[in-house]
Order: sequence, then C-alpha cells, then structure tokens
Amino acid sequence: MRSRACLLALALMVGSVHAAEPASSPTREQVNAEVEKLRADPDLSGVHKQKTLRFKKDKSDEKKKTEPSSLPDWLRNFARWMTEAGRAVVWVLAGLAVALFIVGLRHWIRVRAGAVKGPHAALPSHVRDLDIRPESLPDQIGATAAALWQRGEHRAALSLLYRGALSRLVHQHALPIRAASTEGECVALAAARLAPERSAFFGRLVNAWQLAVYGARLPESNSVLALCADFDVQFRAAPVAQPAA
Repeated sequence: MRSRACLLALALMVGSVHAAEPASSPTREQVNAEVEKLRADPDLSGVHKQKTLRFKKDKSDEKKKTEPSSLPDWLRNFARWMTEAGRAVVWVLAGLAVALFIVGLRHWIRVRAGAVKGPHAALPSHVRDLDIRPESLPDQIGATAAALWQRGEHRAALSLLYRGALSRLVHQHALPIRAASTEGECVALAAARLAPERSAFFGRLVNAWQLAVYGARLPESNSVLALCADFDVQFRAAPVAQPAA
C-alpha cells in the first residue's frame, strides 16, 4: 500500500514538473529510473504487513441461516409457545414455593413464639371468639357435653368440649395459646407439651370440632360420646383451694 502511494506521488510529481515544461515529456526510461531511486530509499522500500483482530463468524449459525427449515410454520410457532409457557410455569411454581415457605415460616414463628412468653403474660379470655374463661364453663364439662349431644344440640356439645379443652390447656397446663391461635397451632403446642395419650385425645377432639364446623358434617355419635366420657379423665378440673380454718 505504501509503495503504491509513493509511486502515485512520484507520478504526480513528475507530471507536475514536466507540465511546467511543455516542450519535453519524460520518457519511460526516465520514469523507471526515478522509481528505482525511490525503491532504493530505505524509508520507502519494502512491504509492511499489518494484522487486525476481528470476531470469527460461526459457520454453524450461517449454515442455519442459509439452510431452509424443514419444519412447518405452525410447528415452529407451537414449539416457541411451549418454550415461553414452560418458562412461565417455572416462575409460577417458584412463586408458589416462596409463598408456601413464608406461610410455613410464619406458622412456625407463631407457634414457637408462645414458648418464650413470660410467666406474668396475660392469659387470653377468648380464642377466636370462643370463651375459655374457667367461670364460663361447667364443672363437669364431659357430662354436660354428652347431655347436650343427646338432646340434639350437636354444635353446642362440640363447642363446649373444645372450649373446655382450651381452657384447661391454658389455665392448668400453661400452654402459650393466644387469642388468634388456630386449631393446628393448638394441636402443635399440645403435642410439644403434653403426654402422648393426652395429646392424642386433644387431637381427636379437634378433628371432631373441625369436621362439624368446617366440614359441615357431624362425627359419629359413638366417637363424640367417647370424647365426652374421657374428657374429665384427660382434663380433670383443678381442685378448689379450701379456705384456712
């Protein structure tokens, strides 16, 4: 490239010189002699190579672009739609997993937070609109609930059993049940604090209560009467302190 530029400059220079002398024009031998002089110059002679970096083209991509696709348009559109739909499904499942984790963590914190309550924490009087104050309950909860069930007052009998169990768990067994505690949280606290037999009894009682309240279906009469008979055994009322003489 540089040698060609030099030759062109030489030709222009020679042309300009001889343009000033219209009487004579340089011969081929004179031009060749001037070119040889330029080539003999160390600053102008030689061929220089220069390397540049550039990205290499992917032949496979070019081949894919040049080769026509053998799949029909509807099939390629369906495959593209399936790919996008699969990505959306993955994001939805990930969101559900995060939501379930947050709900489970919140439930675990609510259950475990009650264990760190101070001994002087105020005891709840109600648990989800259910009055659990000892003075609001009869002395013989099981016998009273059985009488209500046999008179056809099924909801009242199950409510009395559940209220009585919560009251005994809070006031006698010091379970950290709060006013907003759910049935599941109460069962978890009972399983962690009570003996296995008493905890299993409370679990059966809660199942009967949930079946009637949330499932709109009454449990079998024999199972309810068995709960009534065992209630005063599993959750016996605390003896009343006698005044000193």
